[in-house]
Order: sequence, then structure tokens, then C-alpha cells
Amino acid sequence: MSGKYRYLSLLGADIAQDSWEQAVTKSIIVINPNSNEAVTAGIDAAMEPLRMQGGPSIRCLTLKEGPPGVQTQHDVESVTLPLVRLAKSLEEEAGAFVIACFSDPGLYAVREAVARPVLGIAECGVLTALTMGQTFGVIAILKGSISRHLRIWNAMGVANRLAGELAIELTVAELADREHTLARMIEVGKRLRDEREADTIVMGCAGMSPFRAPLQEALGIPVIEPTQAAGAMALGRIQFGW
Repeated sequence: MSGKYRYLSLLGADIAQDSWEQAVTKSIIVINPNSNEAVTAGIDAAMEPLRMQGGPSIRCLTLKEGPPGVQTQHDVESVTLPLVRLAKSLEEEAGAFVIACFSDPGLYAVREAVARPVLGIAECGVLTALTMGQTFGVIAILKGSISRHLRIWNAMGVANRLAGELAIELTVAELADREHTLARMIEVGKRLRDEREADTIVMGCAGMSPFRAPLQEALGIPVIEPTQAAGAMALGRIQFGW
């Protein structure tokens, strides 16, 4: 390699190193688009395994303007502009954003508004599931969510690998009854595994985060907590400068 090209190569490496060092000093900002602080606390606990020495910090925030739960298309649309405003206000301190709602509200609008990686948990959860099995099943909170999610799977081009999606018919607030919620999730998860032949299960609400480990133990197949999946992808994007 000539001196000129060696210099340029080294310069490029120095720039990449500087960019990486700047990125890891910034935070992964995880935004819960509903106003339920208990859900945010559960998300924060789910992020704990991704916090590591030398890596970016992970901050979990609640969208104060959000509804108690993002459960309808109206709820999805209502949080889009508040999410954009919040992300823009935090852009300088963010290495990446995670939108922690399984409807991926405002995903494309926030991506357009900020020059940082923006990850939606539905998209990341399903992409992770598809590395673990041929088909995936989704446990939704409400039946009304299923058609909204199906639009996401069609847009992603993965609908042909959906084994099925079934609802536990509990609101976000009702997920606080942990014993009842886990029992319903196990019941629905077994149906997806046995009747729909799902190889993997994706939990279809960020508020389900405390139940991943016991659900996976009960079902005996991989269970993906989608906020963890998105957080892991955000960490990779920062660490590798993608």
C-alpha cells in the first residue's frame, strides 16, 4: 500500500474510532409511549442485562402525554407527534432510540426527524424470533390489536411466517395482576405452540416484560421479549457504528 493510501486508511480508522467513542458515551433512550410508570419500570428492569461497563447507558422514559395504554389505532396516532418532539429534544444525548410499544407508533416519523438509529420493538422482536425458528407466534393483549399488528407483518414481508396471533384479553393496566396475566399467557402460548405450531413466541406488549422467563420455562420454546430484542439491536448499532 502506498504512503498516500496508507495515510487515508489510518485516517479513516481514526475517524471511525472517534465516532465510536463518541457514540458509546451517549445513551440508548427507551421511550414508553404510554403514561403508565409501572410499565416503564418493567421495561427498565428488562434492560438491566444490556447495561455493561464501557457500553452506553440505557435510559427508560415515559411519554407523559401518552394514554394509559396504546391499545387502539387512535392511541397509536395520538402519540406520534409527541414522540417526534421528545426524540428531537433528546437527539444530542442519544446514541439510539427504542420505541417501546408493540404497535411501533411513530417509528417512521421519528426516524425521519432524528439522525440516530430508531428501533421499534415489534419489528425487532419478530426479526429476532425469525433467527430462532421458521415460524413465530404472537401473544397480544387485546383481540383488537391483532389486525393492527398484521399490517406490520405484511409491511415487513414476514406474514407468511406468522403461525398465529392470539390475545389474552387484558388491558395494559390489567397486566399488573401478575399471577392472572402469566396464567393467561401460558394458556395462549400453549395454543400457539400446539395448535398453530409456532416455533417461537413474541410477547406482544412491552408491559409483558416481567413474564418472559417463566413463560419460556412453561412453554419449552424460545420466548422473545421485544424491548430486549430492540435494546440488543440498538447496542449493536452503537458499538459497530451502523
